[in-house]
Amino acid sequence: MKESTTHRALVLTALLLAMFMSAIEVTIVATAMPSISAELGGFQLYSWVFSSYLLVQAVTIPMFGKLSDLVGRKPVFIGGVVVFLAGSILCGFAGSMGMLVALRFLQGLGAGAVQPVITTLAADLYALEERGRVQGYISGLWGASSIAGPLAGGVIVNTIGWPWIFWINVPFGIAAIVLIVLYLHEGVEPEARRIDWAGAMLLLAGVGSLMLGLTQAGAWGVRAVLPLFAAFAVALALFVWQERRAPDPLMHLELWGDHLIRYANVATLTSGIMMIGLITFLPTYVQGVLGGSALLAGFALSAMTLGWPLAAFHAGRRIIQIGVPRLVRAGGACLLAGSLVVAMLAPYGALPAGIGSFIIGIGMGLVNSTSLVAIQSSVPWRQRGVATASNMLMRILGNALGAALFGGVLNYGMARHLERRGLQDRVSLDRIQDLMGEAAPRAARLPAEVLALLRVGLAESLHVVFWGIAVLGFVTLLAVWRIPPLRRPEQAGS
Repeated sequence: MKESTTHRALVLTALLLAMFMSAIEVTIVATAMPSISAELGGFQLYSWVFSSYLLVQAVTIPMFGKLSDLVGRKPVFIGGVVVFLAGSILCGFAGSMGMLVALRFLQGLGAGAVQPVITTLAADLYALEERGRVQGYISGLWGASSIAGPLAGGVIVNTIGWPWIFWINVPFGIAAIVLIVLYLHEGVEPEARRIDWAGAMLLLAGVGSLMLGLTQAGAWGVRAVLPLFAAFAVALALFVWQERRAPDPLMHLELWGDHLIRYANVATLTSGIMMIGLITFLPTYVQGVLGGSALLAGFALSAMTLGWPLAAFHAGRRIIQIGVPRLVRAGGACLLAGSLVVAMLAPYGALPAGIGSFIIGIGMGLVNSTSLVAIQSSVPWRQRGVATASNMLMRILGNALGAALFGGVLNYGMARHLERRGLQDRVSLDRIQDLMGEAAPRAARLPAEVLALLRVGLAESLHVVFWGIAVLGFVTLLAVWRIPPLRRPEQAGS
């Protein structure tokens, strides 16, 4: 990196703009989805709006990270932002839920290029003694954008309309590109590394098959999706075989032999499933069952993203004094306690749901932040990048699988409810959108008794989702309980 010609402060500003843009896109969509579904229909594809965005990121983040070593950070960053903005603009013009899902794939492709380059460029630009401060800026902005997302989504939906939750990215992306073009000058010394395309395609095929099977089991029937689960098993076996033989694999499986990395990654995976389950379906509950507005749903959900950075900041300051095991166990306990509050008290209003969401946020901050720092500190310098990538991959995979899993649970529960009530030939799953506050005029077209039955079915199905999140909270607690105390590597340069 030619620091004499690179304006570090302005390049860092570009990185922060890109981080804000990509981070806010997950949570800002959550509170807008009931309104989007009410207009576009396609409720069966509801969870795929989240899953498609996350699935592509899970596969492409390690690929683009390696590509930036080959061709430089600048072209990968610019290309990623351009693709992300193109996807964002087109998402706002989507005329159906299927089209929106397809365009979210495009958005996810751009985000998969941008996110790894942000942290890598920060490390390139700043010396070791400055990196902690700079990474703190990036992490802090991620937390702030996550907090702003649900509230911003609610305000935008209630004022100028849901397409603007995508179009709002455009000025941030253009500003980031201009700053990078003008003020980042790098001398690329590419490494002779190969991208594990076979591993990436197997991971995409396997996880995609699993997600499709989970989401469509209720609509197609369990027997119809068994071939998808079989395809997942085959792809997973081939992926493990490929990663063991690839000279530069997508996932370094040998790291999983370390107890700390193994259980920290498992906890990251399961907590990621919990997080996306809450982000995806708590707004649906507040609007569809409790009859609240998109703005109220945003407030309930923002409680989680408020607790998260507060806990993460505390964990970062006290990790040495308190120790890794105590911090992650406290986080696991908060995840379980918060999910139980949501499962048991959500029917009593948005406030109890928000309290449970806040407690879950504290658990997320303690578990995820402490696990990442522990993983990075437990390996020598030469393995730190791949160890960090493994944790990032587990988080995003958890998000992608969670959206598919709980989307499938909701679809299955609603399909069975309509069948039990004898409504399967009169009311489709798409009519759930008529329960949302913004769809009140259309809701009036349904008979009152049918509307009431739909609301009961949605409440029952979402209760199953919330109890599923609680079960995963218990699994996460078991995983973090197995994380051993941190032992720093003995190798020099660690």
